[in-house]
Amino acid sequence: MSINRIKVVLAENGKKNKWLAQELGKSESTISNWCTNESQPSLETLLEVANVLDVDIRELLMPTK
Repeated sequence: MSINRIKVVLAENGKKNKWLAQELGKSESTISNWCTNESQPSLETLLEVANVLDVDIRELLMPTK
């Protein structure tokens, strides 16, 4: 089940997993797991991702309706 849209938002902004990993101080495998929805970041980390990508946190989540 897809929960987050991190991969989509990265692509829309022309950014790569490696760039996000460097910005957040996380491993590339962690970012990859988030992008494939194999694992999910905490809400605090999701907020950091939103800030780094300069997007509203809601853009990183799949809509429920």
